[in-house]
Amino acid sequence: MVGRDFGYRGYFDRESCDLNEFKVLTSQNLTLDAVPHACDIVNNVPIYDMVALRPSLEDPSRRRALMAEWGHVLRDSAGVIALKRAYADTAVIDRASDIFRDIIDAEKASAAGKGDHFAAAGANDRVWNSLQKQCLRDPEGFALYFGNTALAAAAEAWLGPNYQMTAQVNQVRPGGKAQTAHRDYHLGFMSAEESARYPAHAHEVTATLTLQGAVAHVDMPVEAGPTKLLPFSQAYGPGYLSFHDAAFRDHFEAAHVQVPLEKGDALFFNPAMFHAGGENRSADIERMVNLLQISSAFGRSLEAVDRRAMSEALFPCLLRLKQSGRLSVAELDAAVAACAEGYPFPTNLDTDPPIDGNAPDSQADLMRRAVAEGWTCDTFTRTLAAQRTRQAA
Repeated sequence: MVGRDFGYRGYFDRESCDLNEFKVLTSQNLTLDAVPHACDIVNNVPIYDMVALRPSLEDPSRRRALMAEWGHVLRDSAGVIALKRAYADTAVIDRASDIFRDIIDAEKASAAGKGDHFAAAGANDRVWNSLQKQCLRDPEGFALYFGNTALAAAAEAWLGPNYQMTAQVNQVRPGGKAQTAHRDYHLGFMSAEESARYPAHAHEVTATLTLQGAVAHVDMPVEAGPTKLLPFSQAYGPGYLSFHDAAFRDHFEAAHVQVPLEKGDALFFNPAMFHAGGENRSADIERMVNLLQISSAFGRSLEAVDRRAMSEALFPCLLRLKQSGRLSVAELDAAVAACAEGYPFPTNLDTDPPIDGNAPDSQADLMRRAVAEGWTCDTFTRTLAAQRTRQAA
């Protein structure tokens, strides 16, 4: 497939990014014969009528055939599916919207809910971890909302069973500006330089670990700014580097598509697809979307390890080994990597938000800084404790 021939290059770099190749890849057209379960195609996005297809989800063989088609589209074809009337009863959506608006008002009053990815803070209303907050405030409403066979089938089509659901509400008011073009979690939350440290095969694997979803809580014509998408872009190998490039972003702005959504519709797309929240150019539509960030069950380590306790025990030894010259900077870094948590997620994005970037510091980031700057053991221990409080609050 175009965009997946990594050869023996091993790693992507800036020279791997070829705009002309990207343009050819994203100039494909999807036809209905390639998506036999779809009722229509709008701007290369296959549309599935879930009122007609919902009975298929109750039959194991027909459900499997539909999920196979969705998985193919998400990986090897357009990269996105739209599920019309994923919620046959939109009263369930309205009930959840009322809960989310109450949360937004409460968090505004408490100055919580700060920070956003790929958009300026304050440009919208964001509810981090809307999944847990909705469940604790209205467990029955949560059951009605997530007891949805269409959402479950879409998640399983990409991730298999035992997936992990998370969600974040985004409400963009009239005049709210568009996001910049990006890919998403995991490598999409890194700089081009950081993502280039991961081997080329990891760039493909990362996209199989998460699925992006969006449930429309209001009718969203194009002027309200539904998600801007570039179909087929998920197949571009060095895309986690190239979306940072101005020329690629300019092409995205020229070539992207948008699909109008109605309340109760759902959109799912490969996290490697170039996408961005659109500008809300409407006069009076507050665009509310529940963004689903669904993760594979495989994103877990084999053993439970207390890395904070390990880090506190190791830190004074690293200081001594650095001072004595027995370990080089590279060797110290390797020791930190084996001990401390190198990834800042999962975290509590209300108390540990991405204010100055797309991700907060990891435990390993703090440990490397502490070693480099010669912190005292007490300062390091207190810093780790404060981080743990932010992550778990």
